[in-house]
Amino acid sequence: MAGTILGYDPSPMQSTIRKAVFPAAGLGTRFLPATKAQPKEMLVLVDKPVIQYGVEEAVASGVDNIVIVTGRGKNAIEDHFDVAVELESFLEQRGKTEQLAEIRKITQLINVAYVRQGEPLGLGHAVLVTRNLVGDEPFAVILGDDVIDAQPPALKQMIDVFARVQGPVLAVERVPDEDVSKYGIVAVEEDPSLGPGVHRIVDLVEKPRREDAPSNLAIIGRYILTPDIFPALEATASDRTGEIQLTNGLRKLLKDRPLYACEIKGVRHDTGNKLGFLKALVYFALQRPDLAGPFRQYLDTLQDAHVGGHR
Repeated sequence: MAGTILGYDPSPMQSTIRKAVFPAAGLGTRFLPATKAQPKEMLVLVDKPVIQYGVEEAVASGVDNIVIVTGRGKNAIEDHFDVAVELESFLEQRGKTEQLAEIRKITQLINVAYVRQGEPLGLGHAVLVTRNLVGDEPFAVILGDDVIDAQPPALKQMIDVFARVQGPVLAVERVPDEDVSKYGIVAVEEDPSLGPGVHRIVDLVEKPRREDAPSNLAIIGRYILTPDIFPALEATASDRTGEIQLTNGLRKLLKDRPLYACEIKGVRHDTGNKLGFLKALVYFALQRPDLAGPFRQYLDTLQDAHVGGHR
């Protein structure tokens, strides 16, 4: 792509994604009372907190600089990714080498920085407060609620697209028509030169009515953004709830440069609601060689017992 957009010149050195932002300042009200005293990002799927799945995805995609946007009451996230000297010493003394390796693995693989959002003023605002830490380079945004089982990892799929198009890339997924009002939806134009599953975005609509939706391509919790998103977000007005929406910032950016949508190949779980969380818990338990067999047998007994009075 030729030219400079809003002061950003995508030179070859800037084409590599080195940083991933994790917005984690939300209050998690859907999971009260469980989230009264612990962050929703620390709710556990099998034996790992939800946020760790996203961090491991970033690492597997070659991104090891993690920026976590936190707020009041989120200390457990910082503790989780910090070195636990006493625990490591205890495990080492007891000869629990596998457990020791597991807790050391994630802290050794990443560099973590934290920034406070102060007030939860929307996803766009959460991205904006990372400006000084991100700097003048492209970066990823990962929403921890969306846990995606994919190979290659979802973020790696997007990085490969970014390397070709040299512009912002949004992860999308085709959803049933009756669900479009739950998502940001993109309108796209087809360009065969982009390859299968990659589209040029011509508009973004936040939670449209079914009859007004321009497509069934829903934006999901992965973005690769360029640093010109920051002035676009600064120029974006708050919505009626007082929040700065990332979708609105992207619409503003779209006036100045192309945006692209990448259909992710994989299985996505929305753990931000109770049913989605439970589905993810069952899914990942059944992926585990040490749990799958006995857990499946247990699920069969529930079916046979007609738990809850339902077949």
